[in-house]
Amino acid sequence: MNKNRKVAYWLCNTAGWLVYVLLYAVLNLSRGQTPGQAWLLSFILFFGLFFTHLYRYIIIRFDWLRRDWISLIPRLLFSILFFASLFGYLTVWVMASLFMEASPAHTELFPLSGEAYVSTILGYMLIFVLWTVLYYAVHYFTNYKKSEIENLKWEASIHEIELNKLKSQLNPHFMFNSMNSIRALVDENPPKAKEAVTQLANILRNTLMMGRSKLVPFEDELKVLQDYLGLESIRLEERLQVKLHIAPECMRAEIPPLMLQTLTENAIKHGIARIPGGGILEVGASVKEGLLHIQIRNSGQYKGSTGSETGFGIANTLQRIQLLYGSKGRFSICNESAQTVLTELIIPIHESIDHRR
Repeated sequence: MNKNRKVAYWLCNTAGWLVYVLLYAVLNLSRGQTPGQAWLLSFILFFGLFFTHLYRYIIIRFDWLRRDWISLIPRLLFSILFFASLFGYLTVWVMASLFMEASPAHTELFPLSGEAYVSTILGYMLIFVLWTVLYYAVHYFTNYKKSEIENLKWEASIHEIELNKLKSQLNPHFMFNSMNSIRALVDENPPKAKEAVTQLANILRNTLMMGRSKLVPFEDELKVLQDYLGLESIRLEERLQVKLHIAPECMRAEIPPLMLQTLTENAIKHGIARIPGGGILEVGASVKEGLLHIQIRNSGQYKGSTGSETGFGIANTLQRIQLLYGSKGRFSICNESAQTVLTELIIPIHESIDHRR
């Protein structure tokens, strides 16, 4: 417990017992005044502070703050009964010493019967129950809530590290595939190879600017996709037919960088590129009920493998969606027909994610 919390504890504990003593004094003054009242009130204040502090020491010493309620409640009840009984006995004994022996007439104001002893114990039990509830409530809100916030910050940091790791995996993977495409053109068609280098430079410029963001405008991601498709069209020529169906409202949405390009690359590499006669690639995007719907259709067949057939991009995409959106993001890939594979991505577009770092 730091210094500020110690001070706050003693102030609250003392203030609580002062309030009780004042109420006790007011109630008894209405019944009459006696010479020993000041001593009795001082006794109650001192031993009230002593017993509650001893009670707190036991709670901390035996780590009762971390116990489950099933094992904790019997311990608390026994402690409350013990301290209330001891405090009640001492109070009655002090009352007998101050009043009964001084003047038997004072027993009318402070009856010392067994019933009075029981009522005194019950009163102290109520005080200790209230003290316990308040102590655990304060501890919960000052410690467990703080711990919960720290855990959330820790999880966010872990997510940040994982996202950076996934993004760092994407760039070299994309570069390797793009350089392979250009290398294949160098001997076959040098002019097209030069054009491909220019398009690759455009892609690199855009991806470097995106590297510091968790999310990027869909419009920027679309530019990278178009440059990439231009690069692939040079390599595959008439074997690749591209159709884009992008709704205007999608441009205002934000998506993880290189995600659209990664899924498209996966469709070409594991679908169209393996078909001797090539095929069609359709990329569609729309906004429905606050969600961005992206659909990628490509010629080919998806075999549902978890190995190389699935592709690096699929595993990467799944992890990024999970880290950024949790259960609010959805991803699927399946055979829409005997000749067509459908990849679908649905993500929120109004999430309050701080993506600028």
